[in-house]
Amino acid sequence: MDGAEFHAAVYDTVRLIPPQKVTSYGHIAKLIGMPNRSRHVGQALKFLTAETTPPVPWYRVISSSGTISSRGPGTTGAQNQSNELEAEGVEVTVGRTGEMKVDFSVYGWFPEPGSI
Repeated sequence: MDGAEFHAAVYDTVRLIPPQKVTSYGHIAKLIGMPNRSRHVGQALKFLTAETTPPVPWYRVISSSGTISSRGPGTTGAQNQSNELEAEGVEVTVGRTGEMKVDFSVYGWFPEPGSI
């Protein structure tokens, strides 16, 4: 699978995540048949623009620990992601060290590979 095909597969799969649900970068990688490429899933989502049609609900993909990944010091990406999730009705909590988390047992979406 080349880069363009990989990105298309990521976007198509992320579009399947239902509202009020989240999954991990690693699970998206498994669903597209590239289980060792979770970081690449994140990179693919980073390339999205507001003009991507149909839209890709990038904010529904979080780390495997249930945390919203930081976008680096001085950036607002994690807060933007939290805001998008909360607007859909997903509860985002703040941990002891300031990390934003989503409870996979309540909001997780983890279909078996090959089932979607």
